Amino acid sequence: MARRATGTGGAAVRTDTRAGARTGVKGARRPELRLPELRPWADGELEPDGDYDGLELREADLAGQDGAGARFMDCALTGCALDETALGRARFLDSVLTAPKGVGTHLAEATFRDVEVADARLGGAQLHGAVLERVVFRGGKLDFLNFREARLKDVVFESCVLIEPDFAGARLERVEFVDCALREADFGGAVLKDVDLRGAAPLEITRGLGRLAGAVIGTGQLLDLAPALAAELGIRVED
Repeated sequence: MARRATGTGGAAVRTDTRAGARTGVKGARRPELRLPELRPWADGELEPDGDYDGLELREADLAGQDGAGARFMDCALTGCALDETALGRARFLDSVLTAPKGVGTHLAEATFRDVEVADARLGGAQLHGAVLERVVFRGGKLDFLNFREARLKDVVFESCVLIEPDFAGARLERVEFVDCALREADFGGAVLKDVDLRGAAPLEITRGLGRLAGAVIGTGQLLDLAPALAAELGIRVED
């Protein structure tokens, strides 16, 4: 049974059985979170390889700080500024990030496991080589996210806007787009398995249409993508 995160004011994270199962597409497993009573984070600076356990970082200005390799366990980051924050190889485990905002956040090779990200405002975040498992992105606007060579398993993008996300070379398994706008996405060289794109409107793919084996789309989306698919396959369409 899904549980509500406590100590953060965040929304419940639920386990959802979607209609996709009826079409042979396995739905994503969502995280179940119950945060402990959290202690306020009193420090002003992140530390490389720092260990953060059971903390609430509220409205913290982390811009330009170096937390590479840090571990965040049972934490809540609320309204934090992450402009150019160095978090490469960081680990976010059983944590909630609410209203994070920033441009150019460095998250290369980071790990997100059992995490909810709500109402994010992120631009140009570098997530290449990252590993995401049982993660929900709910609400917000995500511009130019770099997921190149990343691994996404049991990931849900729900009620958010994604502008030019780059999934080139990534592996996506049991990934769902629910009530999302997916604009100018790049799936070049990606490998997809049980990826449900039916909730993406609009669904715009600028590269990698030939890599959509393993995804499911709706009839209307197929019609919208038909000209691009024909061009990708070198098909001439004439009346």
